[in-house]
Amino acid sequence: MLRKLYSWVLHWAEPPYGTWALFLLAFCESSFFPIPPDILLIALSIALPRKSLVYAWVCSAGSVLGGCFGYLIGWQFMQAIGDRIISFYGLADKFDAIETLYQTYDAWAIGIAGFTPIPYKVFTISAGAFQINFAVFFLASLVSRSARFFLVGGTIYLFGPKIQPFIERYFNILAVAFTVLLIAGFILIKQFFQ
Repeated sequence: MLRKLYSWVLHWAEPPYGTWALFLLAFCESSFFPIPPDILLIALSIALPRKSLVYAWVCSAGSVLGGCFGYLIGWQFMQAIGDRIISFYGLADKFDAIETLYQTYDAWAIGIAGFTPIPYKVFTISAGAFQINFAVFFLASLVSRSARFFLVGGTIYLFGPKIQPFIERYFNILAVAFTVLLIAGFILIKQFFQ
């Protein structure tokens, strides 16, 4: 089923309304849909490398707004919708652990989920359910989702279509490595400014 969804997503790169499809896919993926928008972002960017930064912006905007929708689901419709989405991803038993992450790390939990392959939608819904400060949620989402999509779009903008196989093969490793480097950078900054 996921392979069919993957193929269906890729076919949206061909028609002239691919940009709208990218926005909608990014929106839906941040609140309930299982296929990440990176696939369509890469396909569109490879087709038109000079527009890859525009596609990254569209993907970021759709994803952040979709994250806000996920927050709304958790805040107002947790029992009716949110619990089903979290159960679909097999993370119902991890829900309490996510609350602990929010209590301990706040914006970092959102930022890491927004940038890495961790299912961001689970964190958007749980942020609403746990009533995380919306401004913190929004800013962490904006930074992490934009960083993720501009990394892909910017790389294709700089290197063109020849970078596609590398990104597709190593995206998860690259995302985790970037997150580790980002956290290490903040720890070093904190050490220097204490």
